[in-house]
Amino acid sequence: MLNQVVIVGRLVRDPEVRETEEGKKVTNITLAVPRSYKNMDGEYDTDFINCTLWAGVAESTTEYCHKGDLLGIKGRLQTNSYEKDGETKYKMDVVADKVTFLTSKREEER
Repeated sequence: MLNQVVIVGRLVRDPEVRETEEGKKVTNITLAVPRSYKNMDGEYDTDFINCTLWAGVAESTTEYCHKGDLLGIKGRLQTNSYEKDGETKYKMDVVADKVTFLTSKREEER
């Protein structure tokens, strides 16, 4: 079996690292990833993909990346469930193994 994801997109907000109760560093980011084809209105739709980064990957991404930066992420899909109003809900995230800093929005504006 194989569970591997590679995505490239822009950060929708500045990442913030936090600590779990067990003392592990984690950050949750969202990447805006435009689709490669136009919709019925002739525009490109965008998917917003939630990603979870742990430990050193979380710390370095928080330190060096800001809203609008282009990132590449290699990781795996993970499904989580939770209860809301007595109903089980499911949420899928990308758990990052590797983050590549591709470009900074500030570099592109120069």
